[in-house]
Amino acid sequence: MTYKILTLNNISLRGLERLPRERFEIASEIGHPDAVLVRSADMHDMVIPDSVKAVGRAGAGVNNIPVAALSKRGIPVFNSPGANANAVKELVIAGMFLAARNICQAWGYVRELEGDDDVVEEAVEKGKKKFVGFELPGRTLGVVGLGAIGVEVANAALGLRMKALGYDPQITVQRAWQLSSGVEQAVSLDDLFARSDLITVHVPLNDQTRKLVNANRLRLMRKGGVVLNFARAPIVDEGAIVEALDQGRLHAYVCDFPSNAIRNHPRVVALPHLGASTDEAEENCAIMVADTVRDFLEHGNVRNSVNFPEAVLPRSNGGQRIAIANDNVPNMVGQISTCLATAGLNIADLLNKSRGELAYTLIDTDAPIAAEVYEQIRRIEGVLSARIL
Repeated sequence: MTYKILTLNNISLRGLERLPRERFEIASEIGHPDAVLVRSADMHDMVIPDSVKAVGRAGAGVNNIPVAALSKRGIPVFNSPGANANAVKELVIAGMFLAARNICQAWGYVRELEGDDDVVEEAVEKGKKKFVGFELPGRTLGVVGLGAIGVEVANAALGLRMKALGYDPQITVQRAWQLSSGVEQAVSLDDLFARSDLITVHVPLNDQTRKLVNANRLRLMRKGGVVLNFARAPIVDEGAIVEALDQGRLHAYVCDFPSNAIRNHPRVVALPHLGASTDEAEENCAIMVADTVRDFLEHGNVRNSVNFPEAVLPRSNGGQRIAIANDNVPNMVGQISTCLATAGLNIADLLNKSRGELAYTLIDTDAPIAAEVYEQIRRIEGVLSARIL
């Protein structure tokens, strides 16, 4: 079987090479695609064909994808968590140095100097006192969100002889293993803000994280603090940031999201969304998402999905596999098993996982599944999608 892949952005060739041409047809314009690969293109107003079985985001954030609508259709959305972690970590570390040593402001001052070398040298000696900064060792970095990026940032801070304070009530076991024992745990967001000299946020944008950095929390920070935002713009209340900067309570704001409200402020360093803009990060993201989409299309396995449960079942020898997404309600597996049993099909292996309102089942049978049996399963109330592999 050949699968059709629609690309909405330029996807790294290193990633596309993971999809063998004898089994995958890839194009930016293609009819009846089986999957969509996307980076930053906005899919919310896009008509997504009924043929689509999966959407893969070559990156971490999925705000440009209608995840809820796709979930109702039984379509998993995959991303590439951690693939760009090193790139973002390096930019966060750079941002701390930019803020601590007033590098951008000092560079701007020098670029505007006029006159011969003697005049410039005199101006430099007179002007440098305006850009006196501070050193990072001994300072406390508060890290909000200890996913792939947050863990790397916290660990790197320890390497700079800083103190690292982390907060993430939903930290996974995998990330906890990766986190250095030297990173201290904050008991709440307010606790983290009150104890930090610099704060960096690494959380997804949702109703709970919108304006997470706000006026009340900024007042808790030590005077002369720095806020870094390389996650999503609305996580930080820009009005509160400007007020804190103007009042001298906040030393600097470094972010990846320029807006007219902040980009010309003298204490703001706003970069043009450079977080994952390295060749290595783009390649890593594309490779990861291509691998997960291929595994799903060919074997039904689910890894790195933002809406489906993790579900990986090794293939049994012979027979056939059916992959089913359904509402997470009682007796779904029982109804599916009854359909197979009535048709005289034995279940060789079965995996059922759930996540919130969604459930996902992989079943290997010891003989092929007839079309009429597939249709019976497809018609079960609550079944969102089903595929025979």
